[in-house]
Amino acid sequence: MSAMLQTEGSNILQYSPFNSSVDPSFWHQLSHVKLDIDRLEESARPIWGYYSNAVPPGLTSNLHVDCSAYNEECEVQKPLLGAYGILLNKNTLETFKNCNKIALLEEHGQELWHSITSGEALNNPALLSRFFLLTYADLKKYHFYYWSAFPAPSFPIITLKKQPLRLVDTFSEKQVTELARVYLAVDDWRQRGYFLVKVGSDGDSSSINIVPLCDIKKVPVAIPDGEDIKKTEGVYVGVADPCPLPDHPGWPLRNLLALLSYCCSELVGLRLRVLCLRLRLLPCSTWSTKDSLVLEVTLPPISTTEPSSPETTFSPHSESEALNSPTEMPSLVNNTSHSPGSKVRWVGWERNERGKFGPRVMNLSSSMDPVRLAETSVDLNLKLMKWRLMPELDLDLIKNTRCLLLGSGTLGCSVARTLLGWGVRYITLVDNGCVSYSNPVRQSLFTYKDSLNSGRPKSEAAADALKAIFPGVESCGVQLNIPMPGHPIGPSLLADTRTNTQVLEELIGSHDVVFLLMDSRESRWLPTLIAASKRKLVMNAALGFDTYLVMRHGVKSDDAVNSIPDCSGKSIPGHKLGCYFCNDVTAPGNSQRDRTLDQQCTVTRPGISAVAGALAVELMVSLLQHPLRGYAPASCVEECHSEGGEEGSPLGLVPHSVRGFLAKFQQVSLASHVFSQCIACSDKVASITSETGLQTLRIHRKFIWHDSRQLVALKTSV
Repeated sequence: MSAMLQTEGSNILQYSPFNSSVDPSFWHQLSHVKLDIDRLEESARPIWGYYSNAVPPGLTSNLHVDCSAYNEECEVQKPLLGAYGILLNKNTLETFKNCNKIALLEEHGQELWHSITSGEALNNPALLSRFFLLTYADLKKYHFYYWSAFPAPSFPIITLKKQPLRLVDTFSEKQVTELARVYLAVDDWRQRGYFLVKVGSDGDSSSINIVPLCDIKKVPVAIPDGEDIKKTEGVYVGVADPCPLPDHPGWPLRNLLALLSYCCSELVGLRLRVLCLRLRLLPCSTWSTKDSLVLEVTLPPISTTEPSSPETTFSPHSESEALNSPTEMPSLVNNTSHSPGSKVRWVGWERNERGKFGPRVMNLSSSMDPVRLAETSVDLNLKLMKWRLMPELDLDLIKNTRCLLLGSGTLGCSVARTLLGWGVRYITLVDNGCVSYSNPVRQSLFTYKDSLNSGRPKSEAAADALKAIFPGVESCGVQLNIPMPGHPIGPSLLADTRTNTQVLEELIGSHDVVFLLMDSRESRWLPTLIAASKRKLVMNAALGFDTYLVMRHGVKSDDAVNSIPDCSGKSIPGHKLGCYFCNDVTAPGNSQRDRTLDQQCTVTRPGISAVAGALAVELMVSLLQHPLRGYAPASCVEECHSEGGEEGSPLGLVPHSVRGFLAKFQQVSLASHVFSQCIACSDKVASITSETGLQTLRIHRKFIWHDSRQLVALKTSV
């Protein structure tokens, strides 16, 4: 918007207008204010904005508002400058369109005029930097309509007799640097926008001082008759100029000249030096003012300041007029303290993207809903990986992987949190225990409140905690007792055991990855057997006091992978990798029998579960990124470090197992073949589930559950 009009034969001073820059965080906070505080209230609300006089060339003069606009006090860091604003949020789109824009501009122009005529703006010059934000928030669609105004009187009209000078053409390089230093030494942002610059007559850069604007009547501001403006010494009227244009000042100068015209009548008709101070950050991290402008301005008498041309305000009586093609009409403000009959025209409504006087629309429907905003934020860091580091990363595959966590204790909490970090949206947690008082300090998803009243079920408490951390996750908790070899089942528990076994089968069948995170060895047997028969990817994590094991189970082969070569001596194909029980020489039994308290509890170093849990998830993610997924080969040569080759995924190697020794801070990757007589994943045992759906286990519950040693006989008898 051109604030002043060019007249024939004259060089009218023109100002570069502000452009509003509204951050999405402002609308997010407005949604909260509207829903929880203002509700149906439409009264004006004071807000803060900020701008900078350190705008690089090629950019525009922006006045920014963000979530900090609602703070009680304006807090800006140098070189930013605060601006006083008013927010008027309408309840409906119709009232937004039909409200009297002329009256709004006049009302807030009168507030600015009061600051000028009362002299208050001399003591607090920041009152000259004002803006008005008219808004309507459609919180169903998250469409935000807004129109900004930067009120300014249409006078005085300044005719430039000389072109603006660059400061570097009048100041020495040392003075240019010193001016930046003394300016940035002003701590009060209210005094940094409008000020006086006093340059000593000795030409020494140390004589440059910043003087408050309120002292303008105490220092000789006018240029003596016959003195050239290029003379450095003297007093300059300074303004922090946000405009990067080489020949035009920014919008703040307009209100400053109006203030001087009214409050300093003794300066009317005299020549003034106006310094439009602009900061530039040099490569050496020092500030310079070399791009600042120096103007020679002569203030005209008040009686001649009324423009005869129409100004940029409009009639708001219809949608077509108010929003698309407004009629230009003057807003008249009677000023009794001025000369009788004089009029003040107010300008300042911002043009939209089409260059017309009308509102703008911010569409935040895809990100403004807090849950959707959280989802966008969670995905942001992951998507940034694809920019440079990992373009081939398949985030959608990770996101849509359905993960089943058997065990919701120390390992389960660590695994669940890491899955959230990778953007996994579907997590099911299974456990049969309740939160005890000792759990919250080691198990990150629980709090003290979860342990009260005999404790909440661990699986449900963990699932709720995941939703509290990230509402976009679909997490659920299942309270379930997993049948275990060596743990007798009485007649009264037979029905529950059958139900639990059926539920476990269904859970494993409906998920893509199964994490075995239980406390005991025997509790892992039945899930291993079921997952092997259903060809599910199994991630196993187990802890000792200062050791840990993280491994993936081999996935049974089909016709599609039988052709994968067996690179014996270098790597083992995924369908020939062993499970957790393949290296065991004894069947799993009751690990709680005849054990003291320290042997019954999981006693580990507190940090080891986080390490093992993170490794289990990272191994799963690396495996999912491999072209062969669960059938990816595992290296059995420790020196092999190929990436993206036969053994590697885009994220690196996908080992079979990782064993860590915290006492030595060592970690090794090992691989082992599947055992043909394994009690959990061998073909003979797996055929039980594929042929009879665990009916054999249910029928033979006595010799399997009561005496786990019968598992060895079972695999040879079928």
